[in-house]
Amino acid sequence: MGALELEGVVKHYVGSGEKVRAIDGVSLRVEPGEMVAITGPSGSGKSTLLLLIGGLIAPDAGVVRFDGQDLSQITENGRSEYLQRDVGFVYQSFPLRPRVKVVENAAFKLMLAGVGMREAQARAIPWLERVGLGDRLEHTPEQLSGGERQRVAIARALAGEPKLILADEPTGNLDSARSREVMALLRAVAHEREALVLLVTHDVEAAGMADRTCTLRDGRLDSAPSLLDDAGDTSLPAHEAG
Repeated sequence: MGALELEGVVKHYVGSGEKVRAIDGVSLRVEPGEMVAITGPSGSGKSTLLLLIGGLIAPDAGVVRFDGQDLSQITENGRSEYLQRDVGFVYQSFPLRPRVKVVENAAFKLMLAGVGMREAQARAIPWLERVGLGDRLEHTPEQLSGGERQRVAIARALAGEPKLILADEPTGNLDSARSREVMALLRAVAHEREALVLLVTHDVEAAGMADRTCTLRDGRLDSAPSLLDDAGDTSLPAHEAG
């Protein structure tokens, strides 16, 4: 599995007649098995950075490369395949299908990829159990709290075992205990499966559980050491670590 590489990435937006550099010459390399947290004030370009890495928007300059492939050079079909096969997105708004059971919501991306419903649900259930929702499989989003809905979205992102996990405020609606559990799970996925995890967060404790923390200010990235050297044992159980 290859690395994620950004080289001199620039992204402009035009608002009120002014050109704003949301991302201003960002270079970053993330290795397989590494979890990196991106922190910074609101409006600093963090979410834009995730969209660039996810291939949902293109840079105005510079290169975003995953596993040796320049994302700006792939076809539309290749981009769809990249998003479906390689990327697991955890969105800040955690959109779920209304009036659809939790287990079906968690399995939805797998089914879009052509996995049969029964197999997709079987693959999603262990991840729902890992985020503490094993007893909510038959519930619908309307019957869940905001934090529970966010955990469904996290399970959905992980169920396909993506190589690259992009998480936008993954603990934003969780209490402290659940936040630590989710961060430990993401860290374990990175270390045990050699996935790359890149998360945007305002949560200092969550950022401290990453292997490395970077700060984005005015579109520019500064690297810093992890805030927490020992986050405890985050290994996956043997039956999940394969």
